[in-house]
Amino acid sequence: MVRVWFNHWFSTSYGLIEFMKKDAAQEIYVIGSNKQYDSVIQLVCDEWYQDSLAEGEEYIEFCLEFCKEHKIDVFVPRKNMVEISKNKDRFAEIGVKVLVDDYEMIKILNDKAAAYEMFQDIEGLNIPHYEIVNNAEEFEHAYKKLKALNCEICVKFVQDEGAMSYRKIVENVNRVDELKIYPGANVPYETYLATLKEAGTFADLMVMEYLPGNEISVDCLNTKQGLIAIPRYKGNARPEKVAYDEHILKMSKDIMKRIDLQCPCNIQFRLKEDKPYLLEINTRMSGGLQMSCLAAEINIPNIALNKLLGNDLEWNYEQKERVVSYIEIPKMIR
Repeated sequence: MVRVWFNHWFSTSYGLIEFMKKDAAQEIYVIGSNKQYDSVIQLVCDEWYQDSLAEGEEYIEFCLEFCKEHKIDVFVPRKNMVEISKNKDRFAEIGVKVLVDDYEMIKILNDKAAAYEMFQDIEGLNIPHYEIVNNAEEFEHAYKKLKALNCEICVKFVQDEGAMSYRKIVENVNRVDELKIYPGANVPYETYLATLKEAGTFADLMVMEYLPGNEISVDCLNTKQGLIAIPRYKGNARPEKVAYDEHILKMSKDIMKRIDLQCPCNIQFRLKEDKPYLLEINTRMSGGLQMSCLAAEINIPNIALNKLLGNDLEWNYEQKERVVSYIEIPKMIR
C-alpha cells in the first residue's frame, strides 16, 4: 500500500485522485485535507482532515508532523507548493517523497517575468510584449509604450496564484451597461492609475500585451520513455478539443528541454490573430488534466506517482483529435 497525501487542492482534483488510484500493481491509499472541510474531494479520499490555516514555516512544520502521524509515503502539495519544494530535503529525511520539482526552477517559473526572460532566445517561441513596473509613473510609461505597438493592455502582479490580480485595462466604459452584467476583469485606465498612485510603490506588476484568443493548455510529463504532451484547446464553453498541432508540440518540447521538469506540469499558450503566445507554466497538475487523460486514454497522475516511487511504467497514446467536456453531478457529502 502507498499512502498519498493531497493538501488543499481545488475540487477538480477529485478526478486526478481517481486516476491516481487506478493502479494494477498496488493499492493507492489517499489521505486528503482542505481548508474547506466540506470539500467534495473527501468522497474520493480514504481519510479526510481539516487542513491547517498556518503559512510559511509554521505550515511546513504542520506538514512534517502530519506526514509522520499519518505515515505518508508520498506528498502531493498544492497549498504552499513553492515553500514545500524549498524544504524537500526535510521531507526526505523522514522518508516522504514529494511530487514537486526543485525549488530553484519552481521559483523562476512562478515569477512570470523571470520565466519569460528564460525563454526569450528559443527560436519560434512567441513571447508577448511586457514591462515590469513598481509605481504609477512607470505604469503610465509602460502603458503608452505598449499602446504605441497597437496592443490592448492587461496587468497582473508577478507574484500571483490563480490570476487573482489579473485585470484588462479599458479606456471607454459605459457605466450603465456595466451595471447590467456580472462584474468582470475590465478596469478603466484612469481608475487603475488612480489606485496605483494611492499605493505609491508596490511589488512587481506586469503590464502586458492582451491576448484575446482561446487558451491552449498543454499537460506534460517527462518520462524515461519520452515526453507526454497533450494540448487542450479551451474556449468560453465547457467542451475542450484535444488536438496535436505540430507548432504547439514543438514549442512545448523546446520549453520542457530548457526547464527539465520531472513532475506533471502545464504549459499555457494563448492565441492572438491565430498566433500562439506563451502565457505561463504551472508547476503542478492542472485542473483540466483529467480531461486530457480521458481524451488521450493515458493515466498521467498514476504514471507520475510510479515514477516518483522508482517504477517506470510503459505508456502510449494515439495522437487523435477528441472533444471532451464535463457535467455537474450532485454529491452528498454528509
